[in-house]
Amino acid sequence: MNRNAFLKRSALSAAALASLPAFAHFSSKEGKGDKPLEPKIVRSGEGKQVNVIGDKQTFKLTSKDTNGLFTLIEEVNPPGTMIPPHVHTNEDEIFKVLEGELEVTVGDETTILKAGDLAFAPKNVPHTWKVVGDQDCKTILSVFPAGLELMFEELGNLPPGPPDFAKVSEICGRYGISFLA
Repeated sequence: MNRNAFLKRSALSAAALASLPAFAHFSSKEGKGDKPLEPKIVRSGEGKQVNVIGDKQTFKLTSKDTNGLFTLIEEVNPPGTMIPPHVHTNEDEIFKVLEGELEVTVGDETTILKAGDLAFAPKNVPHTWKVVGDQDCKTILSVFPAGLELMFEELGNLPPGPPDFAKVSEICGRYGISFLA
């Protein structure tokens, strides 16, 4: 191959490779909606606060922010706070502990997560969690895809006092979540 042909072929190859990210951007899924995602800065203490039957949550990013891709929730709860064993049929969840200790059971494995640890709870796998130790636990809950915050809002709007488990189960059932006996 002569030098000119080599340079021409190299230049065309470089141009083709350089354009791949642009093509990937146009062909990638941007979410459930057609609008591009907008950047968002969420400061400490910001976000919608909801008490979900004792689980204190702050919505940091919701379906509206991510075009339905994921939801990000900060939870800060005292020792003893727990969620009974349940199964999601629609969402995968990731629990990342920032402070304190969280006992997590996913499937058949139970462990205690400490600051920096995380657990992945895929859909259709039973899981539960409980704050243990002697200090509050701060956890980041990531939910894929988004939308579970709508259920949490409904649960947060229930009247104060002991929860009506039949009503809680009915609300959760509409979102594809069932509790295990």
